[in-house]
Parts: sequence; C-alpha cells; structure tokens
Amino acid sequence: MASDFWLIAGLGNPGKKYEGTRHNMGFMCADLLAERWSVSFSDHKGLALLGKGVMSLDGAAQKFFLAKPLTFMNDSGNAVASISAYYGIPENRIVVVHDDMDLEFGRIKTKNGGSPGGHNGIKSIDKSLGTADYNRVRMGVGHSRRGSHAHDNAISWVLGGFNASQKQQLDSFIADAADAAEMIIFKGIEKTQEQFNGRR
Repeated sequence: MASDFWLIAGLGNPGKKYEGTRHNMGFMCADLLAERWSVSFSDHKGLALLGKGVMSLDGAAQKFFLAKPLTFMNDSGNAVASISAYYGIPENRIVVVHDDMDLEFGRIKTKNGGSPGGHNGIKSIDKSLGTADYNRVRMGVGHSRRGSHAHDNAISWVLGGFNASQKQQLDSFIADAADAAEMIIFKGIEKTQEQFNGRR
C-alpha cells in the first residue's frame, strides 16, 4: 500500500567540516523545514537523520518525512531508497533538494525526472531508486572557473563557503527553496515551476 506521506530529502555531507558549504544547501533547507514544522530528527538505520511532521497550506494538511542522508553525497541514494522502501513512499512523492552548479547563485529550478547533470548525489538516487521520476528543487551555487583542472576546481568549489554578498542572501534563498518544496507537495510540480523557474 502506498504511503500518504511525502519524503523531502535535503542532500549534503555530514560532519562539522562540511557545514556551511555550497554542497550542503540541501541540509540547510531541511533544517529550515524542520524548524518551520517542528520536526525533530532521529537516526534511520545509520543511513539518515529522519523526522516526520505535518505541514499545512490554505487549510490543507500533508504528512511528510524529512531526511538528511548521513551517507555522504555520493551515496545519497542508499538513504533515500531505504526510507522510500521502508515507508512505502512512491517516487512521485519524493522531493530532493540539492545544490546545482549549472545555475547561478540564488536561482531555483524545480523539475521531475531528467538527467542528473553531473551531480553525484542525484546519480546515486537515480541508481538506487531505479528511476529518475522524482521531484527536485535545484539550488544554484554558481560555478568555479572551468579550466584544465575543472574536476578539482568543481570539488573545492562545492566544498567551499559563500562570499559576503551571498551570505546576506542565503537565508532568503534557503527560505525560497523550502517554499518550493512545500509548493510541489501542495500544488504540484508544474505550478511550482511556473512560480520559481523563471525567477531571476
């Protein structure tokens, strides 16, 4: 039987040294949603911090799980697939929030399915779920300078922090991503795309 819960998974890397880095945008969004809806996290099989709550919009309520995988980014799929299987949550009720180097800082794009765009966390989830047909909130972090060391640059870029002007925008950016995740649940992916994908 399919669950009446949704699952929102914010991607990131566990541990102090990764806090506040570009690659942990998903964790930051999950933390904000936990604060908004009074969700407390506990351990799920050593794979994720998991909590559950109820969100409401315009008088409608929706039960949801909120997850922060503890598997490190490249194995995020193990955590997401485990929670999905354990609680019977189908892929169309999964929302994954993650950083995206192909979007400039502050941009949000939402989509269902499509390619992972070089994001190892998304590749891992595609593989573990056996499908790409889940919802995504992509948070733009901009790109390091591409060059002969593009791969190394990309790694140090996503594991780096934010500059002063980005830090000023960070709270409202994370709040927008949280809004987008909620809107997917209540209004569907197409309406969410209309609202967020064209924004500058």
